[in-house]
Amino acid sequence: MLGFVLRRIAMAVPVILILIIFSFVLMRAAPGGPFTKERALPPVVLENINAKYGLDDPFLVQIGTYLKNILFHFDFGPSFVYQDRTVNQIIADGFPVTLTYGFWTFVFAVLVGGALGIVAALKQNTWIDYLAVGFSIGAQALPNFIMAPILVLVFTLWLGWLPGGGWWGGPGDPNSYTSYLVMPVIALATSYLASIARLTRSSMLEVMNSNFIRTARAKGLPDRTIILRHTLKPALIPVISYLGPAFVGMITGSVVVDMFLSTGGIGKDFVQAALNRDYSVIMGITILVGMLTILFNLVVDVLYAWIDPRIRY
Repeated sequence: MLGFVLRRIAMAVPVILILIIFSFVLMRAAPGGPFTKERALPPVVLENINAKYGLDDPFLVQIGTYLKNILFHFDFGPSFVYQDRTVNQIIADGFPVTLTYGFWTFVFAVLVGGALGIVAALKQNTWIDYLAVGFSIGAQALPNFIMAPILVLVFTLWLGWLPGGGWWGGPGDPNSYTSYLVMPVIALATSYLASIARLTRSSMLEVMNSNFIRTARAKGLPDRTIILRHTLKPALIPVISYLGPAFVGMITGSVVVDMFLSTGGIGKDFVQAALNRDYSVIMGITILVGMLTILFNLVVDVLYAWIDPRIRY
């Protein structure tokens, strides 16, 4: 198992290098820049700005410096637009918020979606199954940019239970910490929850109809033992393979939630950076998301190999 993990880590390193180089080249190839204004800057001013940020260095020097700073210092450099802030500071301000509601979104989606899928499979072709499948299809058809305004309409404007957006301001805030979590979590979790429920249901049904489960039933094993010991583990393999990228999507794919609910996460920073052509911030967030994707895919591969040892070879 240790050898398998080390091999997977060794394979991840060149992928990260390619990701950084590709992001850098792509941003440099994009037309315009953070200092491109409707009214052109005087040439002397532009030269000074380029010299300050190292943009007048040869391309290979720029990319070498950028790679070195990230790999050895995890430093994404300064923001080209905000003079007093670095990319690391921008990420450090927004990422804890995004990570917090992304984590609870993951927990909510896995627990509710997994339970829904298991119950639907165990009650196949009953009204419970039809209700669960119908709910999953409906939830999957509701993207978060539709869910967010619906939640604000219901919980804020009609019921007055929750704040309409923002993030917890500390002990002096009249609203509780939890009240700021509810709407981002539900808005972001709905489609993931539906996918997990449908994937769990279909995987459970496939395993329950396999030969070794029929053999277990023929031997007279109780249903509870068959489900807990022989069905759940193999049925979870496709679900686990889905959860790795889904978790990254939950903690980073929150642009709509950040913008609509004003939570202050990195989704808002990413959109603002794109509008301002702040390339260093765009690259920083892109590389961070890419690294998280590689990390959680690695975790999924290890879990996958732990559940099914044949995959290690």
